[in-house]
Amino acid sequence: MNRLKAWLPTSVDRRVRILAWASLVVQIVLVGTGGAVRLTGSGLGCPTWPQCTDGSFVSTPEMGVHGIIEFANRLLTFVIVVIAILVFVAVLRMRRTRRDLFVLTLLQGLSIPLQAVIGGITVLTGLNPYIVGLHFVVSLGLIVVTTMLVYRVYTGTRGPAAGLISVVPSWYLAVSRVAAVFVGFAVALGILTTGSGPHAGDAATPRNGLNTDVMEHLHSYPAYVLFAVTLLLVVVALVRGLPRRFVVTLLVVELVQIVVGLTQSRLGLPPALVIVHMVLAASLVAAMTATLLAERRPAPAAAVAADDARPARVPFTF
Repeated sequence: MNRLKAWLPTSVDRRVRILAWASLVVQIVLVGTGGAVRLTGSGLGCPTWPQCTDGSFVSTPEMGVHGIIEFANRLLTFVIVVIAILVFVAVLRMRRTRRDLFVLTLLQGLSIPLQAVIGGITVLTGLNPYIVGLHFVVSLGLIVVTTMLVYRVYTGTRGPAAGLISVVPSWYLAVSRVAAVFVGFAVALGILTTGSGPHAGDAATPRNGLNTDVMEHLHSYPAYVLFAVTLLLVVVALVRGLPRRFVVTLLVVELVQIVVGLTQSRLGLPPALVIVHMVLAASLVAAMTATLLAERRPAPAAAVAADDARPARVPFTF
């Protein structure tokens, strides 16, 4: 036990950074595999929960490809559990000096039983579209948390609220928050659109009863507004020398998302493109989170350790 304790990091090192990255990547992958379950009509490939079928926790040959797809998605949960435990243990000895990392990893760990319960309710309610949507929302919330985790292991502690200073004009920060609101609108309307259309599940899966054509248009409006607002933020950042890495990344993700969205609509919603669209939505949330984080930093007096106070490059994009 003492040997294990001595091995645990006392400051952010390569192990912590790798595990933080793994936390974020696996959450985005989960969005993709969850989309694959829905798009192949495999949501009830495992018709019971927590077992896959009566008397078996794994899929059986009789359950066919749908059972394999749904079981594979469930299996990813165990990967998430392992990573969540490892990253939590990795920051355990830093819980006083890096309380921000401790809290973020704790939130990630506590979310796992919540997701399991929602997943169980999803199966037991026959893939109710609103419960499925809630499942997706929680996944996006975890992407926010894990993005914050990655950002903080590179840039240091957040510091107390009173110690935060803005590195952009107040109006620019306000516009960025407006962009974040439109990200929320776009994602929420996208969830409702999916729940009304052909990819809500197989033919027997209940839909939410909304008009799909109308929802597709409503879903596009906040996306276009978001793109215009983000374009403004990028232009100002380039002209005035403001932090630009993440806001430029945000703009690129939005542009690709719009292209994929228009293409999938004109091609009749091919499942592969819809999965890409979902993964891009997860990446959009991550990029928006990083953009907001990069616009504020702790004042030098708020730093709790020398390595936290030292400015750091953030060698990652989304």
